[in-house]
Amino acid sequence: MASQAVSILKFLALISLFNLSFASRTSLELLRYHNGALLHGKIAVNLIWYGRFTPSQRAIVADFITSLSASSQSNAQPSVATWWKTTEKYYNLPNSNKNPSSLSLYLGKQLLDEDYSLGKSLSEKQIEQLASKGDLKNAINVLLTASDVAVDGFCVNRCGTHGSKNALVNGKNNKFAYIWVGNSETQCPGYCAWPFHQPIYGPQSPPLIAPNNDFGLDGMVMNLGGLLAGTATNPFGNGYYQGPSEAPLEAASACPGVFGKGAYPGYAGNLLVDPTTGGSYNAHGANGRKYLLPAIFDPTTSKCSTLV
Repeated sequence: MASQAVSILKFLALISLFNLSFASRTSLELLRYHNGALLHGKIAVNLIWYGRFTPSQRAIVADFITSLSASSQSNAQPSVATWWKTTEKYYNLPNSNKNPSSLSLYLGKQLLDEDYSLGKSLSEKQIEQLASKGDLKNAINVLLTASDVAVDGFCVNRCGTHGSKNALVNGKNNKFAYIWVGNSETQCPGYCAWPFHQPIYGPQSPPLIAPNNDFGLDGMVMNLGGLLAGTATNPFGNGYYQGPSEAPLEAASACPGVFGKGAYPGYAGNLLVDPTTGGSYNAHGANGRKYLLPAIFDPTTSKCSTLV
């Protein structure tokens, strides 16, 4: 266990050095464009709830998706919509001329599968099967699994994932994007809900208070935000990324553990704190919500962009 912890610390140190080197490189060197299509136009974000979630938990995520739109932008700043605007910069890069249209996300359908139709242990193939329950065109289908659902690779090397799948729509082949995110509350909060829980490895510091008073769901929003950024800029595996296509470094994963200025391994950065609840956040959302969202790599500055 000790040697494993040391390895993790070394890994975090390397990530930190990697982040520091960003400023000396160009965006094309970091997140190279692989000539594929990006999502564009109006895209519905459909939420597929697998397992038991309370209405208040579902509202946390639904309000986050609603907050992405500039039309529902909170008057309070910094906002979720402002955070999302960094992804638009990828659409305006010279080598994105084949994708001139911007992307507009809106909350689509919400589907409930409270009876665990495929059981409580899911494979990658079953994730795709469940994600296919949403719209298969002009949509991102987001599968959210409850805290008592095990998924291949969950808590081992991932907290969620995004991908795409071919589907037949009106007799024509179509490819739709999907995301899966798990609730780590009971399985691995130190891995997937940090900084709202003490980390499994590395520097130990007191956990922050979750802004919506639910560290499992607040952790899901953090991971969902990063995966949405990856989906927008690399929806079909041939957009903007660095490294091998099967394990790419993308818009948000290029800035691991960074939520505010001054972040370093074990420290999320200088964040805002709600004076009433004590919750830490960096973005205002719809219906008075507050969220903690990951930094996004800004291709125009070659730096991790934070709201605070």
